[in-house]
Amino acid sequence: MTRKSQSGLSLIGVLFVGAVLGALVILGLKLVPVMTEYYGVKRSINAVASEADPQNASVSQLRSAFAKRATVDDISSVAASDLDITKEDGRIVISVDYSRKIPLFSNVSLVIDFSATTGSSR
Repeated sequence: MTRKSQSGLSLIGVLFVGAVLGALVILGLKLVPVMTEYYGVKRSINAVASEADPQNASVSQLRSAFAKRATVDDISSVAASDLDITKEDGRIVISVDYSRKIPLFSNVSLVIDFSATTGSSR
């Protein structure tokens, strides 16, 4: 009678791999809304900058236009007053820097710094 060596994961190995995969799924589910909001912010500032007339648009008009879009897109991390609005080379440049703190468990959180601008590939 010959002995065959067994291959595969033990019960403890399966539990460990399952726990790691579960943690990654939970992390992903917590990150999706944050990333969706970031892309909404980028989309909104690009739309506001492209629709505005660089010669006649005032800062208050641009902030108001962003506030309206933020309401529709459910953007809560960035207020219109957080926008940095400048004119460079005859075009409007809107940029914003903000952080989001994502609670993971107990007193452990993930902090992500976001930066979005309409002027360059920042």
